[in-house]
Amino acid sequence: MQVWSIANQKGGVGKTTTVVSLGALLAEQGHRVLLLDLDPQGSLTSYFGFNPDEIEQSAFDLFMHPGQPSAQLHADIIVATSVPGMKMIPASTALATLERNISQQDGMGLIVSKTLATLWDDFDYALIDTPPLLGFLLINSLAACKKLLVPVQTEFLALKGLERMVHTIQMVTRSQRRELDYLVIPTMFDRRTQASIKSLKTLKVQHQGHIWDLAIPVDTKLRDASRAGKAISQVDGASRGARAYGSLLKTLGQSR
Repeated sequence: MQVWSIANQKGGVGKTTTVVSLGALLAEQGHRVLLLDLDPQGSLTSYFGFNPDEIEQSAFDLFMHPGQPSAQLHADIIVATSVPGMKMIPASTALATLERNISQQDGMGLIVSKTLATLWDDFDYALIDTPPLLGFLLINSLAACKKLLVPVQTEFLALKGLERMVHTIQMVTRSQRRELDYLVIPTMFDRRTQASIKSLKTLKVQHQGHIWDLAIPVDTKLRDASRAGKAISQVDGASRGARAYGSLLKTLGQSR
């Protein structure tokens, strides 16, 4: 199983869209894909029509039963999505309580790693959607992944937020004594605006060697797909957004 975390400590940069779009493309290629929603806001969970405030079993249960990574527990938690071949462990808003209640217990930073280890033969890819802040859940996702994708909106404030994320990556690298393979993904790029063009140029200069050569463009079809609870490739595979995510997946495949 390949494990990718999609993270940024700033919200609204396209994390969930990236998780869904890449996951769906992988599933369409015949891969078995698992999405894991670790964000208490539950954007990924809501994307596929589940209510994070009401869902009975979710990623929260993984942390409540850390010594029981049982097949039955996972079977109860994993749900289908609208994309054939792609399943999901949804989030509940109760995830927000973990930081206060159990984050200091020994071994809790490896719960996601241990969970995915028990599912290793059941899926080819696991994509993790993370909360937009440094904490227990984000650290869990970084400890579990082999590749980190960092979507960054091409606007000035998002660039400042990226600095915090890079600092976190460096911190995790030091603590785990391993290099964390990461790729910055420019998103919401609008070639009609100077602000977007200048931000993209700045990103490429400041993050040379860790940035995707292209960018995910502004595309209303991405919003249409979200509203329909489907992936962009299901709604319009020829759209600019779908083609961009297809290009990104090819880049990720070449860098494995």
